[in-house]
Amino acid sequence: MEIKLCLRVFVGLWFSQVLQDVAADTNPTAGSSVSDANLMFEILLGGVEINQDNNVILLDQELASMRLGQAFFSQINDNVPKGLSSMGKMVTTLQGQRRPLTHTQFETLVLSMVYSAHQSWHHKRRTNQDEWSEVLLQLANVTVRDLRGSHLFNYA
Repeated sequence: MEIKLCLRVFVGLWFSQVLQDVAADTNPTAGSSVSDANLMFEILLGGVEINQDNNVILLDQELASMRLGQAFFSQINDNVPKGLSSMGKMVTTLQGQRRPLTHTQFETLVLSMVYSAHQSWHHKRRTNQDEWSEVLLQLANVTVRDLRGSHLFNYA
């Protein structure tokens, strides 16, 4: 249930990025199309879960066998860091970036937020929950900074 909510947040943020591309009169990247949004919606309806190897799997076998579905889950499972230290390194790298995130970086960032929220929710130990929650907050801050265009300003 909570992974569905997290994926809905991802779709909303992803759609926001597409709208920014359109408003800026730039060509949206290849991955940002209405058919991709429809696929995301179908994935949400089909349901997903994280297995014991920390891989996200699709519960709807028909969608899982589709090329676009496989590509989507490949991106999640191959590009999203799965550990706290690797997630922290990604946050540090993105925080230091002075230009807008690429479409791929943005998608990875939002998928990392979904994964972090799931990890925070499912860990039984309070310290693990707090660590994943802190990473989630840092990822959210990077996302907001990118969406607001704060990379345009140099406060140093």
